[in-house]
Amino acid sequence: MCGEFPAAQEGGVVAAPLRQTRQRAAIADLLSRTDHFRTASQIHDDLRHQGEHIGLTTVYRTLLMMANAGQLDLIRTGDGETAYRRCSMGHHHHLVCRDCGRTVEVEGPAIERWTNHVANQHGFSDVQHHVEIFGRCSSCADR
Repeated sequence: MCGEFPAAQEGGVVAAPLRQTRQRAAIADLLSRTDHFRTASQIHDDLRHQGEHIGLTTVYRTLLMMANAGQLDLIRTGDGETAYRRCSMGHHHHLVCRDCGRTVEVEGPAIERWTNHVANQHGFSDVQHHVEIFGRCSSCADR
């Protein structure tokens, strides 16, 4: 679902590429090395442990800009926090482990058909949807 959030578009046009900064490069590099959704606080802590001196406000602002530019996916965690992750382009859904945060991108043709069917039944068109499926991955279930 990268780039499919309404925030990623302004007036129907996808935002221009972001200017590269040291902070943005550090955050992008960190996110490129994980398959997990990470909150801004977790990303900030990871950056500090790597010796990066980037303020939490800058992390939040950078993540929001990257998400608005379609470079990141985001989800709401169980406690209402936003978590971010680099992902492939194109429409997809996520399986997310509630325990460790491991995330797998999946396609759901049945969901696409159902969404279109329900929209047509009720006279809706140009529909969008976002589906995240939360559960426990096999590693966490075996513990």
